[in-house]
Amino acid sequence: MPITRTEVEKIAKLANLELTDAEKDSFSGQLAAIVEYIDQLNELDTANVAPWQPRSVGNAATSHASRDDVVEPSLGQETALAQAPEPDEGHFTVPRVI
Repeated sequence: MPITRTEVEKIAKLANLELTDAEKDSFSGQLAAIVEYIDQLNELDTANVAPWQPRSVGNAATSHASRDDVVEPSLGQETALAQAPEPDEGHFTVPRVI
């Protein structure tokens, strides 16, 4: 399936990317190759393949990929901040990012 330059420009705009003309041409070919490769999956006969189900990893007694959502009490502010290196007025103090 060919990917046009216009489609690459739309994808770049959605991803907030600035691409050169050479990159747009290059990516259109690369994306077309990826779509063509993935399209090969349509050729597989999946009629007798069961849907994928997530499974637990490790000990079944302690590790569950799927479990009931049980509401439990929260830690509370005092317990949550008990081992914080520098709590300040009931909040975590973290290094400035900006």
